[in-house]
Amino acid sequence: MLRRISARYFRGFGAAVVAVAALVLAANAGPARAAEATTPHLQHLTGHAQALR
Repeated sequence: MLRRISARYFRGFGAAVVAVAALVLAANAGPARAAEATTPHLQHLTGHAQALR
């Protein structure tokens, strides 16, 4: 009976490891950089965002 319990925990732990690995890979699968370089539209002078004119 102890073997069945440990096998169940082992399968659960293995499934959790696979799920975390899949989430990490999916999070890093996006584009690494923007397609075009853009200039920022907001400037932080006093801690508040102010639109450039």
